[in-house]
Amino acid sequence: MMVYIYLFIIMFFSGNMIFVSKQKHLLIVLLSLEFMVLSLYFFMLLFLMFFLYNMHMLMLFLVFSVCEGALGLSILVSMIRSHGSDYFQMFNLL
Repeated sequence: MMVYIYLFIIMFFSGNMIFVSKQKHLLIVLLSLEFMVLSLYFFMLLFLMFFLYNMHMLMLFLVFSVCEGALGLSILVSMIRSHGSDYFQMFNLL
């Protein structure tokens, strides 16, 4: 069980480090966020299986993570259509 917890910690912090360090493209930031969501899903799966709870919370978590991914992709597509690329330096944030 501890091996899976260490795997979760490594997955989450590697996704977090990519999110913090690579802020040039929006697509890489979105992929690192999805990797962190996947590691959280993995942790919740292990936690709920260990304590023998129902898996309804996992379905709710998957629904919200899919909605988050679809929202991120729609922002990426609208940004590429309006500015030409997914660089953060291409448009003014203010």
